[in-house]
Amino acid sequence: MVAIVDCNSFYCSCERLFQPRLHKRPVVVLSNNDGCIISRSDEARQLGIPMAGPYYMAKEVIEKHDVAVFSSNYNLYGDISRRVMETLKQIVGETNVEVYSIDESFLHLDGYSPKQLAKSARQIKETVEHWTGIPVSVGIAPTKVLSKVANRLAKKDPKKYKGVFVLDNPQTIDDALAQTAVKDIWGIGRRYAEKLESQFNLHTALALKKMNETWAGKNLGGVVGLRLWRELNGEPCIELKDQLIKKKMIACTRMFGRPVTSASEIREAVASYASRAAEKLRRQSGAAKMMEVFLVKNDHTDLYTYNPSTDALKFILPEATSATHQLINYALSLADKLFNPGSRYLKAGIILSQLVPDKEVQGNLFTQKNKPSVKLMEVMDNINWGIHKEAVHFGATGLHQKWQMKQEHRSPRYSTKWDELKTVK
Repeated sequence: MVAIVDCNSFYCSCERLFQPRLHKRPVVVLSNNDGCIISRSDEARQLGIPMAGPYYMAKEVIEKHDVAVFSSNYNLYGDISRRVMETLKQIVGETNVEVYSIDESFLHLDGYSPKQLAKSARQIKETVEHWTGIPVSVGIAPTKVLSKVANRLAKKDPKKYKGVFVLDNPQTIDDALAQTAVKDIWGIGRRYAEKLESQFNLHTALALKKMNETWAGKNLGGVVGLRLWRELNGEPCIELKDQLIKKKMIACTRMFGRPVTSASEIREAVASYASRAAEKLRRQSGAAKMMEVFLVKNDHTDLYTYNPSTDALKFILPEATSATHQLINYALSLADKLFNPGSRYLKAGIILSQLVPDKEVQGNLFTQKNKPSVKLMEVMDNINWGIHKEAVHFGATGLHQKWQMKQEHRSPRYSTKWDELKTVK
């Protein structure tokens, strides 16, 4: 059996964790630059505040009902997510946990007694909530797709299921699929759902399940769609992923808090993103052979005209590396070539690709491997991870970073910044 543990309104729950006064109050969390609503509590959803809708369009409702508003606090959310995932690993074993996203994990429960699944699910839920303070929902079923169906229903009707739903027999599975619209099936996109409804008159997951295998292979997008159909029919086809699989590409990009016109600020931003990408690369013990830098600009002076364009350059590194200072040097060289005086830049980013294990870096005949760089990065990472992320950084990333994205409603980084720890009186 497979379980999925999903944190309820995760970003909002993280904010409530350190501010209990918000427990019953509607809460929303905004995207980068406070643009759109990316998380909302049940209370906010019941007010009709749309998910992914622009903040300014919901502002009247938010102010009328005293909704608490927060900017994204990724330092806090990332740390709380780590605590939730570590808790799950302690409960079921590290090899039985697949972290799917910042707020979801699949669990392998084949060793659990079928008769004890519901009780075990409740214990998992209670332990996570007691140890971390984050409310979760648990769905259990024979396959990943079915477990997502179970989890969705557990969240949809918390009074009935109390946050836990187990699909452990054919009749229960069919009843759950009958309550699930095609558009709500994990892996079926909105446009594809519209096609299934309009062309084939398929409106529920149960109706899709009852189609035959030949039809599924022909009309659900080939092999991937066929796997989804088989999973709906109780046949596991989407295995738990190898925990050692690494990312094939690492990107770091952010919108600026305001249009940027100076070369110095572009250089600071690109250097900062290169530094963050390098840290991510070292966490998976990798090195990059290719780098891409891009700048997004909008040169229209009319405030109501939004027609951005993107300039980008790629560069093959002489030797694969994860050293921050080396990647910053290459990134700044590309940024200087891309920068156009007089342009208004909205965003910058860096992408590292052609990744290889850092122990298998092929040397360059014309360069000498810089062993001191490896030691320097180890020391730098140990200091930053032990204190906080920005304790030691390269001067090229800037001191004030006035180009940073807007976060007018950000809460303190309670668990990752010494000077922002919660004070108890």
